[in-house]
Amino acid sequence: MKKVYQILIVLAMAILIPFYGNAQCKSFAKKVCKLELAPYIHDGNFNAAILTEGEDAELYKTFYAGQNYRIYICGSDALPEIEFQVLDVDRNVLYDNRKENYSRIWDFTLESSQQLIISLRVKNSEDESEELISGCVAIMFGIKEDN
Repeated sequence: MKKVYQILIVLAMAILIPFYGNAQCKSFAKKVCKLELAPYIHDGNFNAAILTEGEDAELYKTFYAGQNYRIYICGSDALPEIEFQVLDVDRNVLYDNRKENYSRIWDFTLESSQQLIISLRVKNSEDESEELISGCVAIMFGIKEDN
């Protein structure tokens, strides 16, 4: 019976720990990342996940014509550089932060409404440690009101 109890505890921890990490990551996005959108107004969504160096992620989002947007990529200080690209649905690159010294902010306005793909990749660390670095990465969206 003791063995069954131990197995249940291990299973519960395996299920709950990722949720706890994601909750901390969303809290990081709310408390730290949101502030960097100013003077743009946050769109209300917190897109955040824990990524490990070498990992990538994509997010699809619809943007509307004539609206001024800011995309801000926010990552834990421990992480190496974060590469991000903005692509259209045909995967044509509209923006690549590697050409902008890994800038984490891109401000833009579209001529036509469309769905875009935000593609992220956490670079591999130059440190030759065997332990991979993980941390929170958030994609924040802001809209600028017309003055």
